[in-house]
Amino acid sequence: MEEENLVKKTCRELGITQKELAERIGVTQHTITNWSKGKMEQYAISLLKALIYQDRYFKLVSNIENEIKFTKNI
Repeated sequence: MEEENLVKKTCRELGITQKELAERIGVTQHTITNWSKGKMEQYAISLLKALIYQDRYFKLVSNIENEIKFTKNI
């Protein structure tokens, strides 16, 4: 089974476009296009994976904070 393209996965997980991804991490859109074609160095792979994990972490923390607020209101 082929692994999903990491650029597409990152954009999907973050809910952003490739252009927005480029702006967010400070690279050109051309760089993102190259990455989406599989021309990625290890630092780029690590960076995109870190963005995904960071986003998941912030969503988890937000959910926990909402649960705590809900529990306090009961």
